[in-house]
Order: sequence, then structure tokens, then C-alpha cells
Amino acid sequence: MIAFILRRLLSMIPLLFLVSVITFVIIQLPPGDFFDTMQAEIASNGGSQDAQMFQVLRMRYGLDQPLYIQYLRWIQGWPEGDFGWSMAWNSPVLPLVMNRLVYTLILGSFALLITVTYAIPVGVYSATHQYSLGDNATSLIGFLGLSLPGFLMALFWMFLGALVLRIDVGGVMSSEFSTAPMSQAKLWDMWNHFWPPALILALASTAQMQRIMRSSMLDVMGQQFITTARAKGLGERTVTNRYGVRVAINPMISVLALEIPKLISESALVGIVMSLPTLGPLFLRSLQTQDMYLAGTMLLFMSLLLMISNLFADIALAWADPRIVYE
Repeated sequence: MIAFILRRLLSMIPLLFLVSVITFVIIQLPPGDFFDTMQAEIASNGGSQDAQMFQVLRMRYGLDQPLYIQYLRWIQGWPEGDFGWSMAWNSPVLPLVMNRLVYTLILGSFALLITVTYAIPVGVYSATHQYSLGDNATSLIGFLGLSLPGFLMALFWMFLGALVLRIDVGGVMSSEFSTAPMSQAKLWDMWNHFWPPALILALASTAQMQRIMRSSMLDVMGQQFITTARAKGLGERTVTNRYGVRVAINPMISVLALEIPKLISESALVGIVMSLPTLGPLFLRSLQTQDMYLAGTMLLFMSLLLMISNLFADIALAWADPRIVYE
């Protein structure tokens, strides 16, 4: 297993370089650059602009150089933790990304915890009570979760909280706690601002995982080893939990690895609606302004998260199913 993990980690290096090349080229495909976008924004607001000043800025940031030169300037600082300079925020890229990445990972991890905690028992119940009232009710909830987009649920919560419940919604904490020292009341306020977006992000994933678990359980419970376990006189709960769930959970573990990048992309609109410091709004702004180093670094980190989550999923599969052996 250790050799397998080391091989996977080493294989991430060339794959990340390939991803960086592809993302850098894709980001540069739209016509113009950051300063062209800035000029257009200034002109749309009725302001004046100095074309010579923008040309000097292009030379300062190397935007007048060929594409491969710009790429080499970007990657040469990676060993030192230098991922370029954000022109839109006038700040180094790495601190900007890391500040948003920490909150996004905490939010996404809690959303995944909600997904697993709900989807596994509900999927097992639906499979063992097929076509019952409970199965139909949970299936209906699952289809609703799949059909309602996250930003719509975020808008509904903002409306419900502000106009109906009369509470402070959106952001990380209420305005009166923004400058207050840390206290139990402040922590409770932060928690009340934290769980609604986590629950909203978890809805679509929970509905999908629930359906996957139900389908996998229905397939497993009809196999011969389940019949053999029942023939030995084991109780139905023991057969279901010890033998059925352990095998049926494999597809769910594989799909969960793909949920981390999905949660980051889902957090874009949810973060904008609810004013959250996630990667989504920052990534959207970097694409709109053609801030290439910031957008490229964020795509690079998203790809790295996908690779690491796939590695964790493979390790979890080997732990859950002894039949899986990596050499």
C-alpha cells in the first residue's frame, strides 16, 4: 500500500504540469488581457484612460511577452511558493488562494459529512423497504434535491431569514460581532452562519449519494453470499449491515472523491448570493477580469484536490473491501 501511495503521489507531478499548461492556454484564449478588460470597464463608466500607461503596465507584468514566456515566468516561482501576482487584487496569488481555500475546505468537509451521515442510512432503508411509503418519500426528497440548484436554495434562505425569521443571514458572522473579541456568543453566531450554506451545498450531493446507495444495496442484497448468510441463521440486521453495506458502499466511496471539486464549483454562486469567502466568487472574478495567474493557480489547486481526493478514495476502498489489493 505504501508503494502504491508513493507511486500515485509521484504521478501527480507530471499530471499537474500538464494541467497547468492546458489551463494557462485556455485562460489566454479570450481576446485581450487584464488591462484590456480594465480599459473597457473604465470606458463603460465614462472615465478617461491613458493607453501609454496601460502599455507600460503590460511590460511591467510581462503581458507583452509570448505565451510560453509568460507560462515559464509563472512556473519558475513554484518551488519558492510564488504563484505570481494578482493584478486585480494587487497582491501575491498564494495568500489570496489559501485564505479562501481554508474556508472552502472546512465548508465542503462539513457538507460531505452531512451527505455521508444522511445518504448511507437512508439509502439502506430505501433498499430494504423498497416501494414502501418511506422509500417513496425519501426518493421524492432526493429528486427535489437534485432538481433545485444551490443558488436558488441560497436565495430562498436569504429571503426566509431576512424577511420572515428576521435574523442576520449571509456572510461569516453578524455585523455586530465583526470587531468583537472571540466569545461563546460570537462562536454561536458564526455557527448559525456556517450550517445553512453547508446544508445547501450538501443537498444535491446527498440526493445523488442516496440514490447510488439505494441502487447498490438492491444489487448486493440479491447476490448469493447474502442468501448464504441468511441460510446460516444470521439476523436480517446483521446480514444487512455486516455483509450488504460493506460491499454496497464501494460505488459511493468512488463517487465521493468527485464531490470535492463539485462542491467548490457549486460554492461559486452560493458564495456570491450569501457573501461567503469561498473560492467560487474569487475564481469567477479572476475569469471576468482575465487575471490569469490567479485563475490558473486556482484551477491548479482544484486539480490537486481532485487527485488527492481520488487517492483517499482508493485507500478507503481498500480499507472497506478486503478483496481490493493494490500492488
